[in-house]
Amino acid sequence: MTGYAAPARSRAGLGSPRPLGLFVVFLVAAMSTTACSLFGGGRASVPEYSARQFFETISVRGGSISHDGTRVLVTSDASGVPNVYAQPVDGGPPVALTESTTSPMTGVGWFPADDRVLVTADQEGNELDHLYVRRTDGKLVDLTPGENLKAQFVGWSADDRYFFVLTNERDPRYFDLYRYNIAAPTSESYARDLVFRNDDGYTVGPVSRDGRYIALIARNDNRDSDVLVQELSRPGSRPRLLTEHEGAVQNIAVTFTPDSKRLLVASNEDSEWMRVWSYGLASGERELLIDTDWDVTQVAYSRNGEVRMVVTNEDARTVFRMYDAATNRPIELPEIGAGEILGARVSRDGNLVSLSVSTDTSPNNLFVWDRTTDQVTRLTNSLHPKIDEDHLVTSEIVRFESFDGLEIPAVLWKPHHASRRYPVRALVWVHGGPGGQSRTGYNAQVQYLVNHGYAVLAVNNRGSSGYGKTFFHADDRRHGDVDLADCVAGGEWLERQRWVQHERVGIIGGSYGGYMVVAALAFRPEAFAIGVDIFGVTNWLRTIESIPTWWESARKSLYAEMGDPATDRERLRAISPLFHADQIERPLLVIQGANDPRVLPVESEEIVEAVRKNRVPVEYLVFDDEGHGFRKRENRIRASRTIREFLDRYMTWEPEGE
Repeated sequence: MTGYAAPARSRAGLGSPRPLGLFVVFLVAAMSTTACSLFGGGRASVPEYSARQFFETISVRGGSISHDGTRVLVTSDASGVPNVYAQPVDGGPPVALTESTTSPMTGVGWFPADDRVLVTADQEGNELDHLYVRRTDGKLVDLTPGENLKAQFVGWSADDRYFFVLTNERDPRYFDLYRYNIAAPTSESYARDLVFRNDDGYTVGPVSRDGRYIALIARNDNRDSDVLVQELSRPGSRPRLLTEHEGAVQNIAVTFTPDSKRLLVASNEDSEWMRVWSYGLASGERELLIDTDWDVTQVAYSRNGEVRMVVTNEDARTVFRMYDAATNRPIELPEIGAGEILGARVSRDGNLVSLSVSTDTSPNNLFVWDRTTDQVTRLTNSLHPKIDEDHLVTSEIVRFESFDGLEIPAVLWKPHHASRRYPVRALVWVHGGPGGQSRTGYNAQVQYLVNHGYAVLAVNNRGSSGYGKTFFHADDRRHGDVDLADCVAGGEWLERQRWVQHERVGIIGGSYGGYMVVAALAFRPEAFAIGVDIFGVTNWLRTIESIPTWWESARKSLYAEMGDPATDRERLRAISPLFHADQIERPLLVIQGANDPRVLPVESEEIVEAVRKNRVPVEYLVFDDEGHGFRKRENRIRASRTIREFLDRYMTWEPEGE
């Protein structure tokens, strides 16, 4: 599904594919190569699966349907590194279109009238994505050549003669919009024009299909933003403010309607939730199009304009719906026993729909629905053939009270055998952010931990997205304080469960979640038995001062959220675990990507060096060919095995003299 993807309100995230954002985690994966064994002592007979089995489970995504309706474009890590494949809609074997062994490749979409493909890739995790055309002869043509630039595909024109691309090649801080000529299928040169020069540092949104308008977002701070519209057909004109409002309101451009006459805007004006309004571009009048009691996270139209697709975030669950765009009537989706439909792509003629389907116990799989016959064809079987899905665990949504009585939501995965008779060790899992959210759905690392006897409680501490704007802003400039207290309360909730081993609760997280891990060990040293920090921030002063240049349009939001290093140095230092590392007395594992542009390797190196002085077990694992998130299978296996072995070895460790 293409279109608007809600950026955790104003915080798109460290793991976000968008050109701005803060710190959403892209956690590593599962663990161990332990041979299959059975839990003993009368416990349920659930075999233990290895990290290799979990990560030879194939990760697939995509769904763009070819011009002739015969193939679906799929990004898959079947080779061990994500590459792009053409998957026949009849379920036949996929055909590899790229064969990278180093940098992961991601399919963007097919060309409208031939077999060329748009592909994007960075360089081993540095997040400097380039956009390529994969020609029919297999050659990749770099559409955005150069050093230290980042590019992003935006969309096709209505007549299919042009496509639009953002790059920051002119000014590393800001993204300009270029219009590319579709060119001949064998061409190595694609003529382009600069159609919007972004001197004012807006976040650039969607482009109307007729090429007349571009939507812009002005981020005033982390609570307030405006949507403006620029007429590309009037060079030299100024953008027109569309979302006049009073007070702090977040407005995000979603998508233009297929006829290019209206712009959809997600807004929390007069609501806790991100609802969707439709603005007339000529009249400026607006009407409420989607009103829900949860955040709308995505909206997109089919290419023929007949179908509107909507995704909502309902209590950490993804809910997908389709509507007739003309009548707004729901379109009944096919029944698929393999799981819930989480997203879709519609063919250009509207007859075929590729569906992404997943559950807690089944990774994403792709199906094709033929709307003319109502037939559904399964295209992929992602779960490792030796893993029995019945042995995996379905999550449940739980809530507990924090220190001040605030109710905190969380996602719980509980081992099958966990009981008062057979209590288990447990982990508090902390998502990235600030402003991320732990969600239901398949997670290989979580399932691996649970399969090896660890309960996992994914805490959505205050400041998490998905629970309304009041909850979302409840941690602003209070990080390492109230959000940490919520995580500690999650650990205390686990210890009160009769099926959890007392004082055998650890904490694990990545990115901002990694910060919470080290902050917990430094500021609440008795709260957790062990910590696993995956590329976490340890020195906020350095991290905020060294944000990637392409985040410039989000700087105000970041400062409003975390603090300005020019005026808040004392507080930022006070919440940075590095300066309090002498208080850490529990075992710590740190994992880092050497090419990480968001959390620099020095963050991990310095905390490891500091904690080692405390005569506390510390282990450090670095991947030279990864960035902020580990995408290569062998690295994910090694990271996961290291995590589990560390937990097994040190969960019961006690300092000398205790």
